[in-house]
Amino acid sequence: LAMVTVGSTVVASKIIGADIEPFFATALRHAAALPVFLLLMLFTGTRLPSLQTMGWRGAAVLALQAAAGSLGYTVLLIQGVTWSSAADAAVVAGTLPAVCAVFSVLFLRERISMRVVASIALATLGVMAVAVQPDSGLPNPKRSLGVALVLAAIACEAVFILGNKRLRQPLPALAMSTLMSAGGLVLSALPAWWLSKTSPSALSLPAVSGVLYYAWVPTVLGFWLWYAGSAKTSGSGAALATVWLPVSALLLSAWVLGEPIGPWQWAGLGFVVVAMVLAAWEGRKAK
Repeated sequence: LAMVTVGSTVVASKIIGADIEPFFATALRHAAALPVFLLLMLFTGTRLPSLQTMGWRGAAVLALQAAAGSLGYTVLLIQGVTWSSAADAAVVAGTLPAVCAVFSVLFLRERISMRVVASIALATLGVMAVAVQPDSGLPNPKRSLGVALVLAAIACEAVFILGNKRLRQPLPALAMSTLMSAGGLVLSALPAWWLSKTSPSALSLPAVSGVLYYAWVPTVLGFWLWYAGSAKTSGSGAALATVWLPVSALLLSAWVLGEPIGPWQWAGLGFVVVAMVLAAWEGRKAK
């Protein structure tokens, strides 16, 4: 269920991007989600860590995570699906485990197995199947740029995920989510104000509803579902559940937005799902 809500962010981003500038939409998302997180912290008695506890290095890691996961992911995804399609973005979003594997090798110096190499190769084929899809009905250069932006959004999410490995002391999930939401609001506020002068947003009912949905369902509810579920299953089981991310995003793009799903997109989804299963199996083997 958590991954289904995350997959729905692709559809929500398409609706939001039609009327609201991406930085402003990001600021609105976190402005709506942050009070809920603060109330949950008050209700559960969760406290934010002090700077002394985290250290300057930990604070820098958190700032990088907020910039990548809370700001970069949302802005790039909204702009990416505006220039491409939600169905395209659905397939590309499924490359997250493969992108995490690549970053783990490049920046964390982790060893890589042939199974992970195969996973990365299949995920790459999935993206290529979407990127080179003929007769998509969209201008090819702009569509290719949109796919590239969605892939960049996934790279930002990978930085957010892997940043936890750089923290000396893991933070409680609720405190982490609250800090990420606060960081996203602070980082998006200034560019949102600046761009509002040249790119005014139309606060239409569908777009505002999309922002509120993004804030309260994938951000707040999705967080709770993910941590509640992952606490009751193995790491490999949680990893395997991520297969539902591109599947839900693709099916929702057809159901909610009425977007046609072509054979190239189905082929890309197939490559990506197999890649995600391989990545999850590798995690199970390591465990």
